[in-house]
Amino acid sequence: MKQIIATFLYVGHLRPAPGTWGSLAALPILWSLHQLGGPWLVAAFLVAAFFGGWWATAGLISGRTDKDPSEIVIDEVAGQGLAILPVSIGAAMMGAEIMALYPGWIAGFVLFRLFDIWKPGPVGWADRKGGALGVMLDDLIAGLFAAIGVVALAAAAHLFLMP
Repeated sequence: MKQIIATFLYVGHLRPAPGTWGSLAALPILWSLHQLGGPWLVAAFLVAAFFGGWWATAGLISGRTDKDPSEIVIDEVAGQGLAILPVSIGAAMMGAEIMALYPGWIAGFVLFRLFDIWKPGPVGWADRKGGALGVMLDDLIAGLFAAIGVVALAAAAHLFLMP
């Protein structure tokens, strides 16, 4: 069970760039959850992914020398979900179809991958923390940075590009 959760149904075994595959795999799940229950269900999934991922990752890295194996991608799933949460909230608030906000999906994906790879400031700190919490936390912080970027880009688009 820990292997299934940590690799997000074995998506983490795809090569190259398993983290990118994990982020991509999260998108249709997030769309489905939004369709079924809106931002509240997306948020509940994020909480479950974080805590379930923490538990599964702790079990998988216990006793291993590699404390952040590339096949563990549940952290990317949680971070990507946080990056997309403002899109879900925005669609619900506007009563719009979530795919009508497709620039937000693109921005959330690109910004999350950027922050996850670049690891600026607190993202790098969490990554260096080590352990299962560090594995999960760096992607959650990268997701938060991406979510802030999504909101900022949406605000700029509405302010400067739309009448």
